[in-house]
Amino acid sequence: MRCSVSVRLALLSAAALLFASAAAKAEDKWGAVEGQVTWNGGAVPAPAPANVDKDQAVCLKNGPILKQDFVVNPKNKGVRWAVVWLVDEDPKKELPINPALASQAAVKGTKVVLDQPCCQFEPHIICLREGQVLVAKNSGTIAHNTKIDSPGDNPSMNPLIPAGTEQSIDGWKAASAPSLVGCSIHGWMTGYIRVFNSPYFAVTDEDGKFKIDKAPAGKYRIVAWQESVGYLNKGFKKGQPIDIKADGVTDVNFEVKPKAAAAAAPAAPAPQP
Repeated sequence: MRCSVSVRLALLSAAALLFASAAAKAEDKWGAVEGQVTWNGGAVPAPAPANVDKDQAVCLKNGPILKQDFVVNPKNKGVRWAVVWLVDEDPKKELPINPALASQAAVKGTKVVLDQPCCQFEPHIICLREGQVLVAKNSGTIAHNTKIDSPGDNPSMNPLIPAGTEQSIDGWKAASAPSLVGCSIHGWMTGYIRVFNSPYFAVTDEDGKFKIDKAPAGKYRIVAWQESVGYLNKGFKKGQPIDIKADGVTDVNFEVKPKAAAAAAPAAPAPQP
């Protein structure tokens, strides 16, 4: 009987290994996704100055502070601080992760820093993978709060971060909506946190460009979001279809139209699902 049980267990283990191997081979093709988010309008909107009504001697020592909620590069109309990410066609299914990238288990407990060096959050938009730890840091010379308002089960809190200190915040889970970050001491300070369960996300740079590397090849969906406008893609949070080329680069671009930006501009910053 013991021999029979051992043989059965061995066969089951072998079958599991064969299945895992077959799954790995089926997903053993990878590519890159890159593109640009641009302003599709006439004159490029200039960033508005923030209303710095407190601690001006410290906060304005490096010059005026400009709002970061809608930043357009006047040279190429690229839109900064948009977030782009991939999702599976089945929203309940997780994306396969390239073996060259850290698994979800491997990133658990690793730290990502959100700093407040001079009365602004840096970076303005920060992305985490599920299980990572957010370090709310204050490398400046005056105290700040890191006030976080999150949807669902993600952290919502308002810790005081004295000058030269930091606080670790864990318990982050992938969410379809962002967390809003602010400082209750300095009301102009805002930012957003987005959390994903894969490494396939990017934040646009000063040229509005992004790249998602080592992505699974095949048919998936892509989502693009900008805090003042919302979703930039067809299908909104479900994403629009994308067929990622194996061993190549798949280009996809998004546009922000003036009408959408103007309609969103008067609204106070708040998490958008």
